[in-house]
Amino acid sequence: MPKQSIASFLTLPVELVYRILDHLDDLTILCSISTICQRFNNIVNSYDQFQALTNLHLTPNRLRYDEVKQLADALRHNTTLTTLHLAGNQIERDEAYHFGVALRYNTTLTTLHLAGNQIGDAGAQYFGNGLRHNTTLITLYLEDNEIGDVGAHHFGDALRHNITLTTLNLASNHIGAVGAQHFRIALRHNTTLITLNLADNRIGDVGAHHFGNASRHNIVLLALSSCLSCSYPFRYTTTLTTLQLTGNTIGNAGAQYLSDALRYHSTLTTLYLARNQIGDVGARHFGDALRHNTTLIELDLEFNGIGDLGAQYLSDALQYNTTLTILHLARNQIGDVGRQHFGITLQHNTTLTMLDLKFNEIGDVIDWGCEYMSELQLFGTIGAKNW
Repeated sequence: MPKQSIASFLTLPVELVYRILDHLDDLTILCSISTICQRFNNIVNSYDQFQALTNLHLTPNRLRYDEVKQLADALRHNTTLTTLHLAGNQIERDEAYHFGVALRYNTTLTTLHLAGNQIGDAGAQYFGNGLRHNTTLITLYLEDNEIGDVGAHHFGDALRHNITLTTLNLASNHIGAVGAQHFRIALRHNTTLITLNLADNRIGDVGAHHFGNASRHNIVLLALSSCLSCSYPFRYTTTLTTLQLTGNTIGNAGAQYLSDALRYHSTLTTLYLARNQIGDVGARHFGDALRHNTTLIELDLEFNGIGDLGAQYLSDALQYNTTLTILHLARNQIGDVGRQHFGITLQHNTTLTMLDLKFNEIGDVIDWGCEYMSELQLFGTIGAKNW
């Protein structure tokens, strides 16, 4: 009897199968129905709803291991899905293995979101192996996945062979200086990666030097996020436009590396350095850089322990700089003296359109020390507020 039921099911008319599919969710169709046999694969592939299934969100869904395995197995043959969101699904090394295998064979997936899981270094190895052979994935999000230096080694090795990945997000992991070295080696050979996000890792000053020579050979990298070592890469690269370094303790030394590079870099337009403890000394380095740089449009130095002295260094530089339009200095330690320095500067600088001084130590004084600044505030072109 069971065999007769299965045979009957497998020989159902196509229109009747369509009616059954109308009552199933996308995940069930993708993981269960499409993998029964070749006939059902053909029917499902011709089903309008399935043909339109290009983006699948399962975040967070707490999928079971067997469900994740079925999904990964389905991806091996799927030809419609381009974006898959699986953040926060408690995916670990065993599930990561199946996704690694899927990436070897899948030819349509371009974006994979797996943030907030626990694949670890072992899972990173499986993904790295898959990326070596994959020719379609463009964006891979793996932030907050307990990946360390060993995992960075596997991704670095993958990047030496992969020719399509443009964005790799490994923020909020445990990657240190050794991991930075693996990426330095990889970037010598990779010519397609545009954005590497290493925000809130453990790279530090030593990692900074590892990335130093990477961009002498890699000229495509556009955004290297939260890694102190990107100072030298963007000094030599000709395409880097956005550098995101928020949340790393780069300190005075890191500020000096980056500011020195700004003197020579001709394409960087946006630099984010909030929460990096650069202080007044670091502000001095950036002040020196701004006197010479002619491309930077936005600079974020929020929450960096900058006081009145640092404000003076920056304000003095703005008398010479003619390109910076946005300067973020919120949540520092700038007082009324620092405010006066900016007031004097803005009598000469006419390009700055936003100066963010929220949450500093500026008193409730309306007079900024210059009539020009007051006029700019009045017309709303300068957002220098202190609340």
